Amino acid sequence: MEITGTGIGQGVAVGRVVRMADRLPEPVDRPSHLDPEREIERAKASLSVVAAELGRRGAQAGGAAKDVLEAQAMMAEDPSVVDEITKRLATGKTAERAVFEAFASYRDLLASMGGYMGERAADLDDISQRVIAHLLKLPAPGVPNPGHPFVLVARDLAPADTATLDLDQVLGLVTVDGGPTSHTAILAREKSIVAVVGAADAATLADGDTIIVDAANDLVVAQPTPEQIAGAEARIAERAALEAAPVTPGALADGTPVPLLANLGSADGAAEAVQLGAEGVGLFRTEFLFLDADTAPSVREQQEHYTRLLAAFAGRKVVVRVLDAGADKPLSFLNDAPEENPALGLRGIRALRHSEVILREQLTALAAADAATDAELWVMAPMVATVDETRYFTTLAKELGIRVAGVMVETPSAALIADRVLAACDFASIGTNDLTQYTMAADRLLGTVANLQSPWHPAVLRLIADVGAAGAELGKPVGICGEAAADPLLAVVLVGLGATSLSMSPSALADVRASLARYSPDDAKALARAALAAEGAAEAKQAAQAAATEITTTRAAAS
Repeated sequence: MEITGTGIGQGVAVGRVVRMADRLPEPVDRPSHLDPEREIERAKASLSVVAAELGRRGAQAGGAAKDVLEAQAMMAEDPSVVDEITKRLATGKTAERAVFEAFASYRDLLASMGGYMGERAADLDDISQRVIAHLLKLPAPGVPNPGHPFVLVARDLAPADTATLDLDQVLGLVTVDGGPTSHTAILAREKSIVAVVGAADAATLADGDTIIVDAANDLVVAQPTPEQIAGAEARIAERAALEAAPVTPGALADGTPVPLLANLGSADGAAEAVQLGAEGVGLFRTEFLFLDADTAPSVREQQEHYTRLLAAFAGRKVVVRVLDAGADKPLSFLNDAPEENPALGLRGIRALRHSEVILREQLTALAAADAATDAELWVMAPMVATVDETRYFTTLAKELGIRVAGVMVETPSAALIADRVLAACDFASIGTNDLTQYTMAADRLLGTVANLQSPWHPAVLRLIADVGAAGAELGKPVGICGEAAADPLLAVVLVGLGATSLSMSPSALADVRASLARYSPDDAKALARAALAAEGAAEAKQAAQAAATEITTTRAAAS
């Protein structure tokens, strides 16, 4: 039996199922025998313990997991949540019931938003469960330890559990809920865990069942045949050999270079990215310095962080995106005024232009860090839609000491006039996540339109091709830094459309490097033509797969 879901990465695993323990039951709604003051003391003590434990796990895990768990720790002691709990305790409820109801109210609010925000609802459920377990003096929910390697099957997995999985024991991960932007998916991708999320029918799997987790094909195979197991084990051996092979620069089969770069959110991931073969940084997100702050960090504070990043990539290209605030990440000191549709409002370069002092300080700090290190710094502006915005940013950046200034192409307008945009800057980097959102008129935060969020759609690919053609004509580099670059087959298509570099999560580098090495420049263009000729996203992917199979078959016959 085949169960479909969303695969994370390109891996495959074979093992026996161990199911995650059921959640704690909903606390009974009964009057407390303690006074409200005593109950609030109990609730606050448990909230504090859980917050401290989440912080400890985050520090232990590092990387993106650290950011996720620190955010959870802050949720556990959020004053608004404490207020909600206190209101319920004043009516005579128990601490357990008040905690459950308070977190459930916020969870339901996030779940109603769908998409990215909806997938944060599971984080609140996890905090609630941990606090209630502490109040009841029960073990906190967590990953089972059967004493042998296993495939973990769960309704969903909390960040605190995903971040600290024993990778010597957990062969793979399958969740019933969740999607490609859930924290389970994000952390599985970072830790290179073979995972399939959102596999609804996985609820039927039982402890001890042998299954194949095929992330590359978005499948979980239950009751596999001996032949299927043998095929999966052969693929596992191939991937192990691939990972053990010496790291080489990204290139097509004929040696045409395609630099493979890393997407990073802080300097903490630099060492691991280099170890995994990153030839530089294609997208350094600077938001981590600004989020959860009441004021913008000083020039000195920013310079210290940027210097640490650039020093880790001495002699290599580092592309930094200036602050991209707005939409799902407004800042109180920049653009927190309510907007009817923030995804189409004051965000990216628009917000920075509105508060130019913040942009000037960031560019000043970047120029100083560049002068103090040997990396090749490139700086780009987010959410550019016009030539005027391009010229504004490039002029200001050069004025403040930035040597290479470019723009993100995330809007259809920028893609459609890419020749004029690129004429006014040094390079372009295509953010496929937002470009897909705006091309398909489908909010990336809404689960109701998630089926439209595919960079494989020919409309998106055509815009990418326009930017690639403009870059080739003008001799300007065109990189890809959205999630699309991490798809090994789509990466080849993107190169065929004119991309000159690809940037992705470091864990995806090996798969993309191996995929590029199988195809010549003409092959890449053939795959791109096949995808562009299709009617929809699914058909485009199938067409590219068919073209790839034909190329492989023809080559094998010729040899």
